[in-house]
Amino acid sequence: MQRLVIMFILLCAFTVSAQRKQAWPAKFEGAEKVVYKVVGDVKLHMHIFRPVKQKVNAPAIVFFFGGGWKGGTPKQFEQQCRYLASRGMMAMTAEYRIRNLHDTLAKYCVEDGKSAVRWIRANAKKLGVDPARIAAGGGSAGGHVAACTGVIKGFEAKGENAAISSVPNAMVLFNPPCVMAPVPGRKDFLNPENIAGLRERMGVPPEQLSPWHHVRKGLPPTLVLHGEADPTVKFWTSAAFVKKMKAAGNDAKLAAYPEELHGFFNYGRRSNKMFIATMRRTDEFLAELGWLQGQPSIERFTGAKVR
Repeated sequence: MQRLVIMFILLCAFTVSAQRKQAWPAKFEGAEKVVYKVVGDVKLHMHIFRPVKQKVNAPAIVFFFGGGWKGGTPKQFEQQCRYLASRGMMAMTAEYRIRNLHDTLAKYCVEDGKSAVRWIRANAKKLGVDPARIAAGGGSAGGHVAACTGVIKGFEAKGENAAISSVPNAMVLFNPPCVMAPVPGRKDFLNPENIAGLRERMGVPPEQLSPWHHVRKGLPPTLVLHGEADPTVKFWTSAAFVKKMKAAGNDAKLAAYPEELHGFFNYGRRSNKMFIATMRRTDEFLAELGWLQGQPSIERFTGAKVR
């Protein structure tokens, strides 16, 4: 019996170790894989999809995957990157430290997000990127990371060149948790148990990493895309964030999708109906900023029939 118990414990330990060491994509076909940050023995990579048309001074976007700050994969935004590269952007999907692989908390996810933006700007000339046209995007927890790069001060990595800004010039956020602490008028939101859970995930008081609580004038132009029926990140939180952004004088837009749930925008779902819809809106937003030219070509990219 004792031997069986020992074998069971060893098996559990091996399983957990295997899960922690689960590899992210070794490489995406047609993309470059470059180390943008090293923390101890951890190397974080940027998967870079170069623009088909524009080769120099191109606008850029970096996406951060979702997964509750503990899981997920850069593969989530592969197709968004491929599409935006086809439209002339330098599109990237970034690795960042997560709990299941690196025993880290959300504050380090945010730190890595800021490092990623800074790395792109620091290497803009080499990459062929316009350092004044770098967007941060992401979904769910990755949307939170992207939002924090543009809104939250601090949480910068030690040893990096603080003279090079880690703040993006625009943000594209898919169902992002932008309200991480209680807000006036919402007594039903974030009870003590939920707040304790958030504090444990964040590694700091949640308000410190709550974009809504740090909105001020002068923040990057922002597009938030959210399903109105999302049970995981409530739609009203994005509406409240965008409303506060506008009240502060920022350029902020909310794209609402009735009856859509969490992660509705992901490639491969429901014949890509919402992938197409959200990428068309993203394309339009970037075109409004002057970053893209011409009409969206997302239907042609996916092979869908143009409606």
